[in-house]
Amino acid sequence: MKTIASQRKIEASADGSGLVSHTGALLLLHTLRVTGLDRALSTQLQRWRPARAVHDPGKVIADLALALALGGDCLADIALLRSQPDLFGPVASDPTVSRLIDRLAAEPARALKAIRTARAQARQRAWHLTGQHAPGADGELIPLDIDATIVIAHSDKQQAAPTWKKTFGFHPMTVFADHGQDGSGEPLALLLRPGNAGSNTAADHIDATRLALAQLPRQRRRQVLIRTDSGGGTHEFLAWLTRPGRWLSYSIGFTLTDDIQAAILRLPSSGWTPAYDADGQIRPGAWVAELTGLLDLTGWPKGMRVIARKERPHPGAQLRFTDLDGHRFTCFVTNTRRGQLADLELRHRRRARCEDRIRTAKDTGLANLPLHDFTQNQIWCELVALACELLAWMQMLALHDTEARRYEPKRLRLRLFAVAGRLVRGSRRLRLRLAARWPWACTLLTALARLQALPAPT
Repeated sequence: MKTIASQRKIEASADGSGLVSHTGALLLLHTLRVTGLDRALSTQLQRWRPARAVHDPGKVIADLALALALGGDCLADIALLRSQPDLFGPVASDPTVSRLIDRLAAEPARALKAIRTARAQARQRAWHLTGQHAPGADGELIPLDIDATIVIAHSDKQQAAPTWKKTFGFHPMTVFADHGQDGSGEPLALLLRPGNAGSNTAADHIDATRLALAQLPRQRRRQVLIRTDSGGGTHEFLAWLTRPGRWLSYSIGFTLTDDIQAAILRLPSSGWTPAYDADGQIRPGAWVAELTGLLDLTGWPKGMRVIARKERPHPGAQLRFTDLDGHRFTCFVTNTRRGQLADLELRHRRRARCEDRIRTAKDTGLANLPLHDFTQNQIWCELVALACELLAWMQMLALHDTEARRYEPKRLRLRLFAVAGRLVRGSRRLRLRLAARWPWACTLLTALARLQALPAPT
């Protein structure tokens, strides 16, 4: 079949003036300004600035985070910013960027502490500006979701090792603050580990949780719900969470032991209540029950409750050896005393949103660790966290009442960041003109106006 549509021939030339691409990155530049992240990075990284250096280390790190937020996946992608000085200002060369990463990696403990301190200061400012839209502003618990992921390495990098999935690479531990179903999330900790690190290592769970709690505003640190899968269901981790003075709530997956299976079989049918689906409505074929009184919990933290869920496997699903009586069982533990069992189980199941946060982090630089040294890749993980946080803070501050509040990085780039524009100078002003027919121009302009109206820290 032949088409009768006409296609006009387009001739291209590189002689345009005043044109800039990725003008939507102004959203991220304004977010840097109003949260004070640019100033915080400059202050914390001042010790790594050589004498007579032209480029500020804090500006270089901020530019790298911007490049990752715009879709970059290596240090050289900072060239996207360098090519547009009218929009991004002076940007360091590739050798300057590489030398800075080397200097930071030479003192990893100090460098990581400096970057994390800047992130925590900017987060407090961002949550303050967000007001009622900030996590925990309504008095509810802030879910911190802990999960590990595999990052594959395609070359022999330092401390890359075979993983439990029979791949080769790294096994970082992540902690994300969940913004709920109407928002996204922000990474509080990206703890880089060798590929052969365990999934249920209590020391790594404790280290990741410590880093995450240090990122929260001080007034929010007793307003935390720790959620993770059964990898966190260890004596050591639960004992650390419930140590006197911590005031942490938890909801953690638990392994189905022989004692738990026996308790499930002893439980009468009247002990099960209907479970809820993702919308909080009764889900046919799923039930929840509490097993705490049927188990010997000697050695576990005081006040720990054990809650089980059973459901009919979907058609075609293969039963596991832990499935009893034709039903699939899962289990979790919590120290929350109030609330219906179905609500507590639904709250725990929403931990699965952490998988979405990890996926979007891999779209923002975590899919590949591009450097060779382990300490250099630790710095890279902090850059990924900065990029993800810039995206999350921008959405909280400027897009909180729009559909774009839930956009993932790919959609943000296609609809808001990648738009081109023309810079027009006149009357001592610099004006950006966008295409009148761009479908999301109104959303972009409204978001820019909101960020420009916010005061920068003094």
